[in-house]
This record gives sequence, structure tokens and C-alpha cells, in this order.
Amino acid sequence: MINAAPVACEKFFAYLEKLFSISVSDIRVMIDDFHAEMGKGLSGDESSLKMIPSFIDKPKGTEAGEFLALDLGGTNFRVLTVRLDGKGNANVPFASKFAIPQKDMQGTGVALFDFIVGCIDVFLTENHVDRSKTYDLAFTFSFPVEQTSIAAGKLIVWTKGFTATGVQGHDVILLLNEALRRKDIRCINITALANDTVGTLAARSYIDPACDLGVIMGTGTNACYREAASRIGKLNTVDAHGHMIVNMEWGNFDKVRVTCYDRLLDKASVNPGAMVMEKMVSGMYLGEITRLVLMDLIRRGFILVNETPAAEYFQERGSLKTEDMSRIEGDRTDRLDGVALFFERNGFSNITLHDKILLQRLCRIISTRAARLGAAAISAVLTWIDPKFKDVHTVGIDGSLFEKYPGFKTKMMNVLEELYGEKAERITLVHAKDGSGKGAAIIAAVAASSEAGRV
Repeated sequence: MINAAPVACEKFFAYLEKLFSISVSDIRVMIDDFHAEMGKGLSGDESSLKMIPSFIDKPKGTEAGEFLALDLGGTNFRVLTVRLDGKGNANVPFASKFAIPQKDMQGTGVALFDFIVGCIDVFLTENHVDRSKTYDLAFTFSFPVEQTSIAAGKLIVWTKGFTATGVQGHDVILLLNEALRRKDIRCINITALANDTVGTLAARSYIDPACDLGVIMGTGTNACYREAASRIGKLNTVDAHGHMIVNMEWGNFDKVRVTCYDRLLDKASVNPGAMVMEKMVSGMYLGEITRLVLMDLIRRGFILVNETPAAEYFQERGSLKTEDMSRIEGDRTDRLDGVALFFERNGFSNITLHDKILLQRLCRIISTRAARLGAAAISAVLTWIDPKFKDVHTVGIDGSLFEKYPGFKTKMMNVLEELYGEKAERITLVHAKDGSGKGAAIIAAVAASSEAGRV
């Protein structure tokens, strides 16, 4: 008699692969939808893409000097000094990282900005920074901001688990300056407000003039690109002959097909109905999507059938992380010893090779969708910039998914090759490390130059 369980399991996995698949035809539709949302966002019409002007252009590569940078965009906050030599080199003599307490992430805005300034004070003291001098500083604030000038912008909405009160709708530079005054720190001149994506573009384009698209693929996801000012209809006072970096806030793009698992994740999130694409692409959410599917597999009796505590363990949100997925999918041993180690660390001992293979296969399904969606979004922006690919394009990408997740970059390049064939060779995806740090300092240099404010 044939055991029906393996047949049913394979049938369900085939269903999952189809459910999470992103075909070339899907991507072409997505690109058209992306372009429509971009156009509406640039015009100031209602759109899932905010298309926020940064009021600054790419660097020339000749900017030089010493600058300070702040980086707030995740669970850690950084303060760093960056030296630019005007020849494409950006060195970091001093850098400090501070873990942000959850009480400050989810407390009051005053407490959050006081924490930030406290970190700055520690940095200045520990590195013996001369407080009698004035330092130009850029603040990388990696959340959706309605920017009104190079050094002013109001937080539209918190993301990434932040909920600090009294910040949404307020100018974050004003809040930072108020906190600096409370701490009596007078040696800092904030010249620029930057998004980590804009910093990523600035960091790569400082050494590579072909870079016209900056992308974040890590805890969250976003992108920015260089746009002709004449196409930014909502800024009718801007010089129509100039250019400006536009922060897309593409994590909020909502013209994507969601699954029942995506809906479960969204419902349980701190921002239901928002950041639709980010919840399908970024490291903050991939582990959770995988956990939700794994729970379904356990309930159906397809995996971990000999491990009765499994359902209880994986019932807890966050019990499967994207870092776990990375190690599981990257296991190349014959008997998937790395996958076994993940199970053993979590108290499971009777794990079959079949279980390990299924979990690795599940991780691959979820990560592949993420990579293909990311590549689709990149394709949409590149074809907006250069529809016929007449030029070569470098895409600077920062973030742990792109940098560290096994095979993620390859999956993205596969999409470009499927879409454009030989023309895909004109597109280079490169890791643009520390756009939120070095890139912010480069933006500070551009803003502090004689051309600050003129794009």
C-alpha cells in the first residue's frame, strides 16, 4: 500500500512554490504598476510611492574634509567621523555603536532624542573631539520623511518597530537641535538630513559616476535614484535643468500579490496595511513569513511529526529569524548538519533528513520571492531612468540580505537576465557598504559646499 503522506506533502510544496512564485510576466506587470505609482508620486498625487525629494544631487567625487555622521535606522544608533580626500576615498577614524533600548524606541520622542544626544556626547568625549571647533554633520534618519529642504523634514510614519510619541508630523532636525541644546552641545552644525538609501547612492557614486540607484536590502528595504528636476511636478519652483536624488520609500509599494501568510503577518504587525512590499522582501519579516508557513506544515503533519514540542515552540512570534533562514539555506553538507544544529539548539533531537530538506526548501521558496521582488523593483527604476539601456548602470546596495544571504544576489541577477538578456550585462549590482555612515558624511560635504541648495 502506498503511503499517501509523502505524496500529499509534495503536492502541498508544489502549491507553495506556485503561491510564492514571481514569473517574468508578473514582473512586467509590476514594472508598469511601479511606473504608474512613480509618476503619481512625483506629481504629488496619491501614491504608494512617496517619491520624496532630497534637495541634493549626487556628489562630484571631489568633496573633501572631515565630517560627522549620525545613523538612526534600526535597533542600533551610530556616531562616526568621516574623512573625505576628494579622490573617492572615505575613511572612518572613529565610530561608535549604541544599542537603542526598547523603552526609548517605543517611549517618548523627547526620551529618544535625549538618548541620541547622550550617545553623541559619549562619542565626542571618548574620541577627544575638540569641542571648540564646529563640525558639519549629516543625520541619517532612515524612516519616511516629508523633506522640505536639505536640512529639514517631518517624520511621516514610524517603521521598523519604532513608535516613539511626539515625533510623527514633527521636524526631526528641530527635535535633534532641541536635544543638543538641552545637553549644551554647541560644536555641531547639522547641514543635511539624509535617508540611508540616499546615503548609499552618495557613497557609491562618490567613487563610481555610473551609480544612479541606491538600494537598501536589510532589516527594511527602500531605494532612491537620480531624477531630472523637470519630472518632479510637485516641486514647481525647482530649476528645471537640474537633478535631485529622490527617496522613493518603495517598501510601501502595494501593487503586489499577497498570500494568506502575508495577510496573517500584516494583521499581527505594528502597522497593518502599510509597507506591503517591505513585509515581503526585508529581513525584519522573512523569518516570520517562513515561521507562519512552517506552522501550517506542522499542523498538516508534513514536518516534525516526531517532535511534539515543535508546534508549541514555533507558535511564538520571532522564533524563526531571517538569520536562521540564511544559515539553513546556506548549508551545503551532505546531511544538512547546519540545519540539524539549528534544531538541536532549539531543543529538538529526533530530526530526520526529510525534515531538514523540507525546511531548507521552504526557506528557499521565501527568499527567492524576496530576491525576485527586489530585482523587479530595481528593474522598474532602471527602465524609468533609461528605457532602452543606452548607458551602463551601477546599483549600489547596502544591507545584510544582499551582502550575507546565500545566493540572494545571484537570484536577483537571474531576474535581470530573464528580463533583458545580454543587456543585463550593462547593469552591475554592487555592495555599497555603510551608505548610512560614509554616505551621510558625503551628503554633509555636498550640502556644506558652495553649491549647497542648488541642484
